[in-house]
Amino acid sequence: MAKYNDLDPKKWKEYSDINTDSLWLIEKRDNSGAHSGDYHGNFVPQIPHQLFTRYTKKGDWILDPFMGSGTSLIEAQRLGRNSIGIDLQPDVVQEAEERIRTEQRKNCIVRTVTGDSRTVNIEEVMSSVGIDKLQFVMMHPPYWDIIKFSDNEKDLSNTSTLDEFLESFGQVIDNSTKYLEKNRYCACVIGDKYANSQVIPLGFYCMNQFMERGFLLKAILVKNFGETKGKANQQGIWRYRAITNDFYIFKHEYIFVFKKVK
Repeated sequence: MAKYNDLDPKKWKEYSDINTDSLWLIEKRDNSGAHSGDYHGNFVPQIPHQLFTRYTKKGDWILDPFMGSGTSLIEAQRLGRNSIGIDLQPDVVQEAEERIRTEQRKNCIVRTVTGDSRTVNIEEVMSSVGIDKLQFVMMHPPYWDIIKFSDNEKDLSNTSTLDEFLESFGQVIDNSTKYLEKNRYCACVIGDKYANSQVIPLGFYCMNQFMERGFLLKAILVKNFGETKGKANQQGIWRYRAITNDFYIFKHEYIFVFKKVK
């Protein structure tokens, strides 16, 4: 048995539901129970479900510094993991708490925090639940300014330049992963951007933020995505634009998995 998960190597043939390929084709978002697709910019629960199954054990502690609607925390509960979630917006945190409570597990601890993940005192939150280390960090940051999540100037979606976005994201990495246990894992879900007639490889810029800090890159997973709220019922228009211009329509995003070795 691996030190970082509960999977039994002797039963490997039974784990047919666990993705081991680098291409993830997820047909439909899991909207069961507390999960909802209403929050603008949330990600599919199958992503944290797969990652937590592969890289954590029951009783481990997971941190999500971009909690949003609480997708990661709900999946952590379902799998018997403890979790901490952080978000800038008080109303978003309140809504996430309501979702999480509908699936509250007796043996799981969940803590939500309203604050800036670049500077919030995570150690204080950890101390309140009696821990000093985390076993996984799950990040799903804004894809820069593609979606504006709030009017808060501290919101990464309101950064005015790419450099400012990356600097702020790097600060989140520093503040959250310093509590990550050595030889444990973190992941980042991120997509690219198209602006000024060119592709901005936002995913790989974010990947480099981890690698510059000494993390080992363990996986680059490519996940499909379909119609987004911003392009709802506009598939024909976007196809016309693509054919009559020189670009391709984004239908994928990345899941980067890293290991902390320093």
